[in-house]
Amino acid sequence: MLFFENDYSHGAHPDVLRRLGETNLVPQPGYGADEYSLNARRLIREACRAPEADVFFLAGGTQTNAVAIGGLLRPWEGVYAAGTGHIQCHEAGAVEFTGHKVLPLAPRDGKFDPGLLRRSLEAFYADPNHEHMVFPGMVYVSHPTEYGTVYTLRELREISDICKSFAIPLYLDGARLACALACGADVTLPDIAELCDVFYIGGTKCGALCGEALVFPKGAPERFLTLIKQRGALLAKGRLCGAQFEALFEDGLYYAIGKTAVELAMELKAGLLARGIRLFIDSPTNQQFPILENSLLERLSDRVAFSFWERYDEESSVIRLAASWATTRSDVEELLKILDNLGSNA
Repeated sequence: MLFFENDYSHGAHPDVLRRLGETNLVPQPGYGADEYSLNARRLIREACRAPEADVFFLAGGTQTNAVAIGGLLRPWEGVYAAGTGHIQCHEAGAVEFTGHKVLPLAPRDGKFDPGLLRRSLEAFYADPNHEHMVFPGMVYVSHPTEYGTVYTLRELREISDICKSFAIPLYLDGARLACALACGADVTLPDIAELCDVFYIGGTKCGALCGEALVFPKGAPERFLTLIKQRGALLAKGRLCGAQFEALFEDGLYYAIGKTAVELAMELKAGLLARGIRLFIDSPTNQQFPILENSLLERLSDRVAFSFWERYDEESSVIRLAASWATTRSDVEELLKILDNLGSNA
């Protein structure tokens, strides 16, 4: 069975696992005060060129989003997200469970349309009844998006400027940030630190066993560590995340992981297009979205693990094929051979 279902089917990158083994028997303080977490924070600050940044390590993406968004919003506020955004579609209402409404806006290629965002904010404050409504208190973007697309520096800067003009924070979900940084887009980690009020660097989908690094480039709100604790998200063994992020950022491993996943996804993309298989969206990252006939999917699922994404029409569906640090060129070649065989047997 080939595994293209997601980018976290495997455990951890061997270098990350090795670091956990090397540090396993060294006693350390808890709750992120260990030497590995302290060094990982330093490395992340350097990578972001944000020497004043506060960095917190949490276990998973949904947990990180719920804690960050729920902790920053005031009781009467909600968060803008693209209608296809992760917090809107695939987090089981985790943000709403904190008491804050997700305010969806129609996406453009999976991304926020800056013009639509500005018009929505202007319309909200122009409504004489807005005091009786949920206030827009934050903007959430993901980079890459649920459809593998990425923001340009111009787009991200425009969204950031809009947020500043309305005095609301910009939050970036970087679950697959390694792939966004490796795909040739012009947005760098220091750009994100400059333009966003808070963001997270994903580990779970980028070579770690688990863990995300939540970054406040200009410093976190008061008592944020206590808030993380209150929400049940503070790891007593914070070293588990700290050691992993230390390994990821010490010698450029994080960027190498993204490069591997993107390069193999581009080979897969080229192979799909060469076989006349349509793609639902032009993704430059590790997630690819071919449109395949429904009659083929059942036979494909016997040999390849993939994700159903959405129905395309009565005869066809969009699926997701995701490459990761553990994907090999032989995996890609074998998948394309399977598609060739299934096509010839149609």
